[in-house]
Amino acid sequence: MCGQSRAAPAQGYVCPACIAQPGAVRFIESGFCGRCGIPYGGAITGRFACSNCSGLDLAFDWARSSVVATPFVLDLIRRYKYHEATWLEPLLRDWLARMASEVLKPGHWNWIAPVPLHEIRFRERGFNQAERLGLGLHSATGITLNRTLLRRVKATQTQTTLNRAARMRNMAAAFTVCPSVDCKGKRVLIVDDVLTTGATTSGCAAALRRAGAEFVGVWTLARGK
Repeated sequence: MCGQSRAAPAQGYVCPACIAQPGAVRFIESGFCGRCGIPYGGAITGRFACSNCSGLDLAFDWARSSVVATPFVLDLIRRYKYHEATWLEPLLRDWLARMASEVLKPGHWNWIAPVPLHEIRFRERGFNQAERLGLGLHSATGITLNRTLLRRVKATQTQTTLNRAARMRNMAAAFTVCPSVDCKGKRVLIVDDVLTTGATTSGCAAALRRAGAEFVGVWTLARGK
């Protein structure tokens, strides 16, 4: 990232000096909303839901993220998603799994379900970053990765240019569950790269709820605001 130091493939070719910049990478270990996972400074005793959740009808039970979506982290994710910087994948997978593997218990979950891309977007990008991150999480936890459980049936406008209300409308009825899969009573963990308003993951969770899922959690690499 700095163009000055070397880094190994396992580091995603990002040198330790870049990662060690103050505030560049902040892991979310404590002090977060128990519903949407947004981090807060200082100690928090007990479970609480933040004001961000109060005005939203979120379909998932809870969401967690591994790192704060700092400018540095978002730059890495953008390069990975939109500029084919797949060499960053080992690093991003490590950050995701480092926090998630401490919390997720394989016996408590039936499937990891990556947020799907619409076929048009998949052809443009060539890969689904949520699926690739989910594969790393499967390797770290042993929870089964179900690549085809969720389907995106609506080619939605990109979320980055929309406000919170528009994002929720944009994702309404955008997802469905594979009709050949029985979700009744299942516990599903949705995986994606970034959670901001929760509109995308909530749309996925709503589809799983309609299909009979008992519990829906979310884990993303980064948490934005």
